[in-house]
Amino acid sequence: MSASNRTAGAVAAALLLPLAIAAGPAHADEPVKPGATTKAPAKKKDEQPKPPPNMSSVGGVLLGQPGTQVKLGAGAPVLPKDLSARSWIVADAESGAVLASHNAHWRLAPASTLKMLFADTLLPKFPDKTRTHLVTAGDLAGVGVGSSLVGIKEKQSYTVRDLWLGVFLRSGNDAVHVLTRMNQGLNKTVTEMNARAVELQALDTHVKSPDGYDAPGQVSSAYDLTLIARSGMQKPDFREYAATPRAAFPGEAKPGKKRETFEIQNTNRLLTGDFGIAPYQGIAGVKNGNTTHAGATFTGVAERNGRVLLVTVMNPSSKEQHAVYKEAARLLDWGFAASGKVTPVGELVPPKSARPVARPSGGTETGAAAPGKKPETGRPAVAAAAERSSGGIGIALAVAGGVMVLLAGAVFLVNRRWPAVGGAGLRRRSRTAAPDPDVNP
Repeated sequence: MSASNRTAGAVAAALLLPLAIAAGPAHADEPVKPGATTKAPAKKKDEQPKPPPNMSSVGGVLLGQPGTQVKLGAGAPVLPKDLSARSWIVADAESGAVLASHNAHWRLAPASTLKMLFADTLLPKFPDKTRTHLVTAGDLAGVGVGSSLVGIKEKQSYTVRDLWLGVFLRSGNDAVHVLTRMNQGLNKTVTEMNARAVELQALDTHVKSPDGYDAPGQVSSAYDLTLIARSGMQKPDFREYAATPRAAFPGEAKPGKKRETFEIQNTNRLLTGDFGIAPYQGIAGVKNGNTTHAGATFTGVAERNGRVLLVTVMNPSSKEQHAVYKEAARLLDWGFAASGKVTPVGELVPPKSARPVARPSGGTETGAAAPGKKPETGRPAVAAAAERSSGGIGIALAVAGGVMVLLAGAVFLVNRRWPAVGGAGLRRRSRTAAPDPDVNP
């Protein structure tokens, strides 16, 4: 679909953290009570923690260096001045090029942006969205004090779709706990999430709590969260949920009466607009978070004129209200204006199982390593994918047609085709190929 006939944008360790997490209560993101806050008061500028001098170099040597990394070319705009986040990154979602970054590999508490990894890991395990589950007391045991909740009740039944809407829209820790129990429990889910992080080469990430609730040693990075979002956005269900601004959620069933519903709204303020934040043009997800020790965190994806960007912002120190969204919007604006005018400072690497393989027309393409074989090294798979078509789509995935959401008075069609960055069973397709709703990474 050409840019001209799109209705709107398509989808598409921390230095002191271990000590800090041990002190004080943890709270979940997006406070339940209006006006409440979960973020600790900002420190004075000279009291802010400093990033470690040596960080991971996954994706490029510059990404492992502290401070801001950018290579401006002729006509490129300078970076926004009002950026206070401890860590941030701007990347092209299709080619994988990192346009600019700041402490990209600093390991910080992720808050509920970690739910992206939870969804990327568990969504394929529950393919039947109509499957129902009767909630027990055990399903809701251990939900952290002050957690963000969607309102799941014991002895009530919910579909898999209901639960995922609760995760994505309301960042509901209660929904995460129910899905975790359906996945045979906490230990299994945490183990699988950590394994998925390793597969994605999100090596700064260590999971202790699937919902992102503050826990000693639970960390991620702006780089990793961006990798995770890119992987998740290749899943049609992930894209649909992430781009849904509001939905009806089941209320309590009462004998002899039709079960009523109530409306839930996405807590991603760049998607829905609220509290003085306007919806961002072309935004299509993905996840926000806020806890005592993480501060505010956000990963977003947006499209303009055929260009798709990913941005992650972690823990702004600015006293500006809703700074995480405003700084993310500034970085997106800069990224769209700077696209094609900067030299990338790194790349979003493909999963470990991806490898360059020969194709009949020559060159290489991204594929999955054969069973029993280690992934091969060579030209970055994201670069190979970017070269296979003029728009950088290459092998792509599509959301089933007809997924519509209402947002800020405009209808957004969620049918973005995303570049495949690895995995078995991927189908090659041209830019004009019909969408295939059954393709998953």
